[in-house]
Amino acid sequence: MKKTALMIALATGCLIGAQASAMTNDEYKAEKTKIEAQYKSDKAQCDTLKDNAKDVCEKEAKGKENVAKAELEQSYKPSNSHAKKVAEAKATAAYDVAKEKCDDMSGDAKNACQSQAKADHEKAKADIKAMVAKK
Repeated sequence: MKKTALMIALATGCLIGAQASAMTNDEYKAEKTKIEAQYKSDKAQCDTLKDNAKDVCEKEAKGKENVAKAELEQSYKPSNSHAKKVAEAKATAAYDVAKEKCDDMSGDAKNACQSQAKADHEKAKADIKAMVAKK
């Protein structure tokens, strides 16, 4: 899916930029605190929603937090391992949100949605493996 390919491209671009400027320990701690505060804020906004919309919102908030933490680690201590973790966090976040959105559907549409989400996730994982193999 185009969305997955775009996410991989963005992840790669972010990684290249992040490797150019490692951060200090104080900057790392401040950014980590900021990420945690942002997650709490995002999750609190989800409390105004109901049913599956709330579940989707919570998955988006958690995915955003996990991606931000992985990117922070990559910025703090740039490495191929952390670069891979960023890409994995993005793929997992996209998959979790897509799966949750499928819960709004029923029958064949739900099955097709879940299959597409799984296929997109598998492709993203394969792209990550290929990206790691090139390094």
